[in-house]
Amino acid sequence: MSAAPVLDMVSHSPDETRRVGALLGALLATGDVLLLEGRLGAGKTVFAQGVAIGLGVADPVTSPTFTLIHEHAGRVPMYHVDLYRLAGDTDAALIGLQEYLGGNGVAVVEWPERAAGLMPPEHLRIVLLPGEEDDTRLIRLTAAGNRPRELQGALARGTGLRPTV
Repeated sequence: MSAAPVLDMVSHSPDETRRVGALLGALLATGDVLLLEGRLGAGKTVFAQGVAIGLGVADPVTSPTFTLIHEHAGRVPMYHVDLYRLAGDTDAALIGLQEYLGGNGVAVVEWPERAAGLMPPEHLRIVLLPGEEDDTRLIRLTAAGNRPRELQGALARGTGLRPTV
């Protein structure tokens, strides 16, 4: 089995991070799962806001840290999930997380490592890492599965970048 392809992009501002999210959001379809990782303040919610724009979500997208899941209507539903406050798979199962993963919308999950055992095998992992300058971020996309590879490839073509392995 070959290694998962990785696509690295550099964002120089929250607006650029949001723009990358919007480009990806425009490509998403029912059942797609995005796993957003990064430290506090890395830009996960900003990226999710961009995804929402690409999905045609009209309402504001904020972090669901305290409510855990926000449902947004768009061209397909977007389920924005924040697992930061959960202790593990059991907590995530109790809130019905599995119903949102690969369901009838797009799942955008922040802090997926908090319930790693429940994450579907097919997903696009997006890690946001701080750069040397305050607003600079490395956005690393790793595809697990055929559909995520298609998404990653389409995003790369749209930006002129090439995935690496």
